[in-house]
Amino acid sequence: MDLNRASIIGRLTRDPEVRSLPSGKSVATVTIATGRQWTDKDGQKQKESEFHNVVLWGRLAEIAGQYLHKAARVYVDGRIQTRDWTGQDGVKRYRTEIVGENLIMLDGPTGGGASYQNVAPTNVSGPAMSAPTDGVMEEEIKVEDIPF
Repeated sequence: MDLNRASIIGRLTRDPEVRSLPSGKSVATVTIATGRQWTDKDGQKQKESEFHNVVLWGRLAEIAGQYLHKAARVYVDGRIQTRDWTGQDGVKRYRTEIVGENLIMLDGPTGGGASYQNVAPTNVSGPAMSAPTDGVMEEEIKVEDIPF
């Protein structure tokens, strides 16, 4: 059995960049910074930051564009994917990114967060559901249901 999962908590380094594909599907790209601290062998505190490229599709992309902003704290869970392409200069390029499937906004005026998923629920008898063209069902999110 194989497993391809990535879970990160960090802050956005810039506002989400949201685009609409010719098919009408939305895609958002964000960069999330995570940090760690440790004490080295000389007793000096050290800090290190890592920057993660994250891609959100469909309703998650729309939510990110509407509610996220630079420095917002988020939790993202998804899978790691590496794309490759040939640049205009003929050089092959690679980009490793996290394709987000779950998103939790950790900041908010009340200190609480909101959670969103890009996966089909197991019980579809609950809130209104829509079936996008890619076959994955998404829960319809109403603005009045967002807790902030």
